[in-house]
Amino acid sequence: MPRQTRSKPKVLIVLHQENSSPGRVGHMLLEEGFDLDIRRPPLGDALPETLDGHAGTVVFGGPMSANDEDEFVRRETNWLQIPLRENRPLLGICLGAQMLANHLGGKVEGHGEGLVEIGWYPLKATEAGKKLMHWPEMVYQFHREGFSLPSDATLLATNETYPNQAFRYGDNAWGIQFHGELTRVMMQRWVVRGAHRFELPGAQPGRDHLGGRLIWDMHLKRWLDEFLRTIFGEPVAR
Repeated sequence: MPRQTRSKPKVLIVLHQENSSPGRVGHMLLEEGFDLDIRRPPLGDALPETLDGHAGTVVFGGPMSANDEDEFVRRETNWLQIPLRENRPLLGICLGAQMLANHLGGKVEGHGEGLVEIGWYPLKATEAGKKLMHWPEMVYQFHREGFSLPSDATLLATNETYPNQAFRYGDNAWGIQFHGELTRVMMQRWVVRGAHRFELPGAQPGRDHLGGRLIWDMHLKRWLDEFLRTIFGEPVAR
């Protein structure tokens, strides 16, 4: 009688452009023993009606705003009720965190003085964040909007320009404003394609993006590995 093999647990990966990649988050999840179920709602991919078949989900960033009127933005923001209701691990990164904040009754908007964060910026863990893990002192950012802290959420990390950088809601929902997922190739692509944004108030020139990576990325990578383990734990084969 043939031996049955147990399937690996899948993490739902939500991306927002045709060529977007889960980057280092995807690599780390695969190395931990998860499979990836990649969906792109802007391209017409449906999101599952339940996460019973998934170990959790990661909603990534994108050039659009969480306040846009596009049908997929509203649909995806409303869909977040499923991982929240089922208490499944949920991580929102940048746009994903802003969608989560909107869903939880928070507000997404730009800085009052028009400042952006595009490049490497300081991060400071709150007391709640320090109890959870050690956080990097510098993180990579690429955004023009931030979010208010949803009611009943716990702030984990902050900075001066956009005070709400990381939060936890309930047992299993997490949002971070910054990017730990970029490989070097991804960062080079962002620097080339996003060069027009380096003139915005508060943005850093492209050379500082890649130069800062040589100094701070190892710490960000180490943090991301621990953070993903905290969220998703050990995979359990089905």
